[in-house]
Amino acid sequence: MTTDLRCTHCGNTGLDQGFVEDSGQGSVGYARWIAGPLERGPLGGAKRLGRPRFQIDAFRCPHCGHLELFASRQTG
Repeated sequence: MTTDLRCTHCGNTGLDQGFVEDSGQGSVGYARWIAGPLERGPLGGAKRLGRPRFQIDAFRCPHCGHLELFASRQTG
Protein backbone atom coordinates (compact mmCIF):
# COMPACT_ATOMS: atom_id res chain seq x y z
CA MET A 1 0.00 0.00 0.00
CA THR A 2 1.42 3.42 -0.90
CA THR A 3 0.41 6.92 0.11
CA ASP A 4 0.74 10.45 -1.24
CA LEU A 5 3.11 11.33 1.62
CA ARG A 6 6.49 12.82 0.67
CA CYS A 7 9.74 11.54 2.18
CA THR A 8 11.35 14.29 4.27
CA HIS A 9 14.80 12.86 3.49
CA CYS A 10 14.84 12.54 -0.33
CA GLY A 11 11.50 14.07 -1.42
CA ASN A 12 10.18 10.88 -3.05
CA THR A 13 6.40 10.30 -2.99
CA GLY A 14 4.54 6.99 -2.65
CA LEU A 15 5.66 5.78 0.78
CA ASP A 16 4.87 2.20 1.81
CA GLN A 17 2.70 1.89 4.95
CA GLY A 18 3.66 -0.47 7.77
CA PHE A 19 4.07 -0.56 11.56
CA VAL A 20 6.79 -0.92 14.18
CA GLU A 21 6.58 -4.35 15.82
CA ASP A 22 6.94 -4.88 19.57
CA SER A 23 7.53 -8.55 20.38
CA GLY A 24 8.68 -8.14 23.97
CA GLN A 25 7.21 -9.96 26.95
CA GLY A 26 3.58 -8.91 27.50
CA SER A 27 3.52 -6.84 24.31
CA VAL A 28 0.44 -6.21 22.16
CA GLY A 29 2.44 -6.81 18.96
CA TYR A 30 2.89 -3.19 17.91
CA ALA A 31 4.76 -0.23 19.38
CA ARG A 32 2.95 2.73 20.95
CA TRP A 33 3.90 6.35 21.58
CA ILE A 34 3.25 7.54 25.16
CA ALA A 35 2.87 11.24 25.99
CA GLY A 36 5.32 12.95 28.33
CA PRO A 37 8.99 12.52 29.16
CA LEU A 38 10.32 9.10 30.15
CA GLU A 39 10.14 8.56 33.91
CA ARG A 40 11.39 5.34 35.44
CA GLY A 41 9.82 3.51 38.37
CA PRO A 42 11.70 1.94 41.29
CA LEU A 43 12.48 -1.23 39.29
CA GLY A 44 13.68 0.67 36.21
CA GLY A 45 10.57 0.26 34.05
CA ALA A 46 8.85 3.21 32.37
CA LYS A 47 5.99 4.87 34.26
CA ARG A 48 2.93 4.70 31.97
CA LEU A 49 -0.10 4.79 34.26
CA GLY A 50 -2.62 7.47 33.28
CA ARG A 51 -0.75 8.62 30.18
CA PRO A 52 -2.44 8.61 26.77
CA ARG A 53 -1.06 6.05 24.30
CA PHE A 54 -1.07 6.25 20.52
CA GLN A 55 -0.52 3.64 17.83
CA ILE A 56 2.62 4.32 15.77
CA ASP A 57 2.03 4.19 12.00
CA ALA A 58 5.23 3.86 9.99
CA PHE A 59 5.82 4.76 6.35
CA ARG A 60 8.95 3.63 4.48
CA CYS A 61 10.40 5.37 1.47
CA PRO A 62 11.03 2.73 -1.25
CA HIS A 63 13.72 4.97 -2.77
CA CYS A 64 16.02 5.68 0.22
CA GLY A 65 14.59 3.50 3.03
CA HIS A 66 13.89 6.46 5.35
CA LEU A 67 11.07 5.89 7.88
CA GLU A 68 8.39 8.47 8.70
CA LEU A 69 6.51 7.80 11.96
CA PHE A 70 3.10 9.19 12.92
CA ALA A 71 1.11 8.75 16.14
CA SER A 72 -2.40 9.98 15.39
CA ARG A 73 -4.71 7.21 16.71
CA GLN A 74 -5.12 6.98 20.47
CA THR A 75 -5.20 3.40 21.78
CA GLY A 76 -5.68 3.91 25.49
